[in-house]
Amino acid sequence: MLAPNYSAADYLRVLQAHLPRGRVWPRDSDAKQSAVLGTLTPSFERFNARANNLLIDAFPGSTYELLPEWESTLGLPDPCAGEAPTTQQRVAQVVSRLTATGGQSIAYFTAVAKAIGYAITVTQYVPAQFGMAFGMPFGGDDWAFAWQINAPTFSINYLMFGGSFGTPFAAWGNNVLQCELARIAPAHTILNFSYSD
Repeated sequence: MLAPNYSAADYLRVLQAHLPRGRVWPRDSDAKQSAVLGTLTPSFERFNARANNLLIDAFPGSTYELLPEWESTLGLPDPCAGEAPTTQQRVAQVVSRLTATGGQSIAYFTAVAKAIGYAITVTQYVPAQFGMAFGMPFGGDDWAFAWQINAPTFSINYLMFGGSFGTPFAAWGNNVLQCELARIAPAHTILNFSYSD
C-alpha cells in the first residue's frame, strides 16, 4: 500500500472540520479563518511529502538523501570507489555491504560482484600433481590457494533512472570490483584478476 499524499486543500478541510460550531466559525473559502488556516496547510503538505520520502529513503536500495548516513554507518565511502563515485555506485556499495553475509564459494563471490554491477566468472587452480593434463599451469603448493576473477577489460556501468544530477551516462573501469573482492577474499588465498575483451 502506498503512503497517502495529502494536499493543502485536504488539510484545510480537516482543520475546518475540527473548528467549533457556530456563526463566528465560518467555513467559507473567503472567510478570514479559512485564510488563516490556509497559511498553515502548505507546511503540512510539505511535511507529508517529506515523511513519504523518508519511507523510500530509509531503505538502502532506494536511498538518496540518507546515503551519507548509510555510508557513515558502514564505513563508506572507501578507496574502492575512487575519487568521484556516482550515486549509483555508492548505493550499490551500501547494498553490497549490507547483504554480504560471508562465504567462500564461487557462487558467493559471483553474487557479490553482480550486486555491485559486474559480471564475472571464477577460475580455481590446483597444484601440479601426477596425472594432470598437458597445458595446465604447472606450479607448487601455492596454486592450491590461488583463484582468479575473470571480467571484461572495461566493465561499463550505465546510468539508471534516478541517478544524481551531474552523473555521467556511463562509467568504465573495474576498480570497485577489485577493491571489494580483495577486501572479502579469504586471507589465506591468492587473488588474481584477468581481464579480456
